[in-house]
Amino acid sequence: MGGQVLPEPMSPPRLVNDFAGVLTTAQQNELEYKLIDFDRQTSTQIAVVTVSDLQGYEAADYTQRLHDKWGVGRAGKNNGILVLVKPKTPDSRGEVFISVGYGLEGVVPDITAGRIIDTEMLPAFREGDYYQGIDRAVHVLMGLTAGEFSAEEYNDHSLPRGMFSGFLLFGILVLWILLSRSRRGGGNGSGHNGSRGGGGWIPPVIIGRGFGGFGGGASGGGGGGRSW
Repeated sequence: MGGQVLPEPMSPPRLVNDFAGVLTTAQQNELEYKLIDFDRQTSTQIAVVTVSDLQGYEAADYTQRLHDKWGVGRAGKNNGILVLVKPKTPDSRGEVFISVGYGLEGVVPDITAGRIIDTEMLPAFREGDYYQGIDRAVHVLMGLTAGEFSAEEYNDHSLPRGMFSGFLLFGILVLWILLSRSRRGGGNGSGHNGSRGGGGWIPPVIIGRGFGGFGGGASGGGGGGRSW
């Protein structure tokens, strides 16, 4: 494997690095916004990476190597998660792996990472909807690492499906609206009620306040993975 080269993060740095091109610009921006906001609130970094080729590595090895190379999470806290997706093609299986930093192994154990993939990701991936699968997984990972519910509660299916996602999305939308209004405060009122249109619009919290870069965290060597 010595000749294989792992990718560098996109420049400027992002938490969503869609090298495989399976997400639209709007989908990338939506995920990026949520992950930046979560990073600022909790210091937990959740990175999403899609690649077209694992370059001969097993998915677990590739993801953990990339996690360590990029330093996902904070140094000393090791509170990073890397969600890697290699899309399915006509001549290759799809691969997904969730690498969990040392500092989060207690809240996202291996069995839970695998259940997130089985429950949230693979049903959508099998229908060709990569955004939906990634987005659902991100919501669960946010809930677990923020202490909204435990791995045991999630594993036991004691949470109604989508409950946390709905509450989190509502909170994000309220924050989004407030930020948009505060930035427009003092304007001449000639806007269009905040409608910006177009798939490439970047939410106001990202403009001028983008992701500052990974913090030097390390993977824990565990996590969960599946192929389909």
